[in-house]
Amino acid sequence: MCTLVKYGGWKFLALELQMFNSICTFPLPSDLLAQAIHPTSPLLALGFASGHIQLERLPAPPSNPSFRSKAASPSTNGRGTVETAWRTRRHKGSCRSLAFTLDGSRLLSAGTDGIVKVAMSETGEVIGKIAVPRATDGDSDFPTLLHALNPQALLLATDSSAIHIYDLRVDSTIQGAKPQQTHHPHDDYISSLTGLSPSQSSTSGFSRQWFSTGGSTVAVTDVRKGVLFQSEDLGEELLSGTAIGDNFIAGGEKGALRVWEGGVKGLMEGLDKRTTLQKGESLDVMCRMWEEPPGEGVVAVGLGDGSVKIVQVGTKRANVVDSVKHDEVEGVVTLGLEPGGRMISGGGSIVKIWEKETADDLDEEDEAEPADGLGDDGANGTESADSEDDSSDEKRRPKRKKRKRNKGQNRGPTKHVMGFKGMD
Repeated sequence: MCTLVKYGGWKFLALELQMFNSICTFPLPSDLLAQAIHPTSPLLALGFASGHIQLERLPAPPSNPSFRSKAASPSTNGRGTVETAWRTRRHKGSCRSLAFTLDGSRLLSAGTDGIVKVAMSETGEVIGKIAVPRATDGDSDFPTLLHALNPQALLLATDSSAIHIYDLRVDSTIQGAKPQQTHHPHDDYISSLTGLSPSQSSTSGFSRQWFSTGGSTVAVTDVRKGVLFQSEDLGEELLSGTAIGDNFIAGGEKGALRVWEGGVKGLMEGLDKRTTLQKGESLDVMCRMWEEPPGEGVVAVGLGDGSVKIVQVGTKRANVVDSVKHDEVEGVVTLGLEPGGRMISGGGSIVKIWEKETADDLDEEDEAEPADGLGDDGANGTESADSEDDSSDEKRRPKRKKRKRNKGQNRGPTKHVMGFKGMD
């Protein structure tokens, strides 16, 4: 990957040595719609169009051996493995969203059956259920996103533009709980939710505010004060968003990345900088990677053409520092950074895991013998015995524009054990 560098009035192209390299690709039994990454352990939850959920154990990264107690076991050939811990049919319709609680003990899922289910992360055992509230006109509403804002507040976003706040302190299961508050920061379905860093005056140290995109607007909302800011119509459908440092970022349906600098004040002033990442390609999903002070950061953006752009923001203009390909046909549906520093992308019926490649890695590849591949010797297995009785077929509701299609068919349960290059 080449980057334009300016030095002493000269401009030249420099080779970027640190780039993301795919270390594992593993197939999935049906189309992926949602993923959640455990906050402290190498665990990955996946949600499918078929209504199934499965939990994968990833090998501990070499740079973080403290993960090894909950990581997948190493294989006999010296490579790490991805192991399916459990798999179950969780929703009668498709699974639209997944989220771990902040301590990682519980996994929440939302489906087009209008139910949010709370399960123990390690076992998949369901311990609570919540019915998605109806829309203001009395019609059924469907969930779009789940987000654990802090140990107390769970956010549930819906197609009708509602964001319901549930109190996680009600009991350990929030069985049958009703929302404590409901806000409508947008006029259309919520496409992204990002918790903001706590203010310096915060006594709890936890987030109370979030940035969201919905329809053609962006907004900032506070748990107690409600909607603090809602933008004017920005003229295009916004499909993704995030916040990092003092920057708010939103991705549109036509390939434009919008960046507002200066925190909430900059957002209110409406002075956004636009960069076209790829003309005509939708920016479907986004995640924050790391901050680069002062005031800068790096985000990953998943596009409709199956590519992932690594973008530096907070400079004079957003700068693409790396680009990788998740898939040649399917768009990127899910994207995240796990605590070990690896990026995880999902879309279609595959998941890819990426790690940063350094100059040392490039030297090792030059010296190494040609390899046959990443060790795709998967093992067939049976579905977890904790599967619920949810067996009826989904009556799918037509999706909104750019909503991911549930076009995959369940190809049967599979337990994947995949090799990771260069892991013990």
